[in-house]
Amino acid sequence: MSGLKVLALCGSLRTKSTNKALVEYAIAHAPQGMQIELADLTDVPFYNSDLTTKPAAVERLLAQFAKADALLLACPEYNYSIAPALKNALDWASREPNNALMAGKVAAIMGSGGGMGTSRAQYHLRQVCVFLDLHLVNKPEVFCNAFANTFDADVKLTDERIQSLIVQQLDALQQLALRFKS
Repeated sequence: MSGLKVLALCGSLRTKSTNKALVEYAIAHAPQGMQIELADLTDVPFYNSDLTTKPAAVERLLAQFAKADALLLACPEYNYSIAPALKNALDWASREPNNALMAGKVAAIMGSGGGMGTSRAQYHLRQVCVFLDLHLVNKPEVFCNAFANTFDADVKLTDERIQSLIVQQLDALQQLALRFKS
């Protein structure tokens, strides 16, 4: 594999999102041979099968899915479940014929939130990923408590343990991708 192209989807649309900060850290610390691109979900409308023409934001997103070898899913937790922006992006991509944009791809999940650090939402997301035929990195899991001095005032990840887990997770994602390519 000459290079692993990873599409990152962040379920939080906030400018100063801690989930986006996790992705930014991943982008800056991706292993050699891995390129991570962050999708912009801010203008992607809710999936609606009545639409006869895909909006431009959806076309851009689907093109990014098509180019990606793997996915990195930053999963906030809203009411113990998946944030709508993330689920919506997956819903749009899954509607392509034969789930061609996701079936068989590898993916990793990370998340930042309160208390248990998005563990409940990540569990729900794992269930969705099974249906989408994604092959998930199982370990390490990245559950980050956003309110435990994990980020600085500029919302940059400062927790060395979480930084290490992200690097380990990216390595595991790359290894899983290699296994499925051979």
